[in-house]
Amino acid sequence: MGKLKDRGMKIGILQTGRAPEDLHEQHGDYDAMFRRLLAGRGFEFVTYPVLDGVFPDSVNDAEGWLITGSRFGVYEPHPWIAPLEDFLRRAYAAGVPLVGICFGHQILAQALGGKVEKFAGGWSVGVERYAVEGLLDDARLVAWHQDQVVEKPADAEVIATSPFCRFAALAYGDRALSFQPHPEFTPAFGADLLKARGKALPEELAAKAAQSLEGETSTPAIADMIEAFLRRGQVGKTVPEAEAEAQTVKP
Repeated sequence: MGKLKDRGMKIGILQTGRAPEDLHEQHGDYDAMFRRLLAGRGFEFVTYPVLDGVFPDSVNDAEGWLITGSRFGVYEPHPWIAPLEDFLRRAYAAGVPLVGICFGHQILAQALGGKVEKFAGGWSVGVERYAVEGLLDDARLVAWHQDQVVEKPADAEVIATSPFCRFAALAYGDRALSFQPHPEFTPAFGADLLKARGKALPEELAAKAAQSLEGETSTPAIADMIEAFLRRGQVGKTVPEAEAEAQTVKP
């Protein structure tokens, strides 16, 4: 897909979680991983730690929004969850591009009428394989989740799947794009995260995940896909129009 023309597009990162502090020096926090994933593509980034209650003033404060992963569940009663869902519905109504990863994938689905729950099938950790429509039949990406989207919103089209995760990626026309796996995670970070947080996993699963975290992933192709989506020349509505349409987006 290749890099598109540098247009200096401002992307707001809605940070919903943090990497373990002892991994920051080597790998950076979650927002830094997205800056690295999309580096050299003409984007300018600003981070809003929404998990601390720090939100943008307007959905138009950036030309596109990216929602990070998190160790929290989208169905948990944290005080910043409902305001984030409201912000996403308003951005969606305004036509400001939205990209969600893992938790971001899940909260977008929940905000727009889908359902997320702790998956009865357990955890997906390590490098997993996905069929990505129109891109790769065998994409390799790092996963780390137990929660899943189990009912997609009516507006969403399934564009990636795996035997373990039915709704691995969703596209909402030109308005939103989301992935359950982590294109921003390198195998090296996945291995270090496994050492830091792997005690929460079944021993056999942790061992299998460790073995999978070798070799190349399909991150470059997914980064191209995200760039192409963000560059689609979205034309936002006026604030009154966006607020009126937001009322019709059912949670």
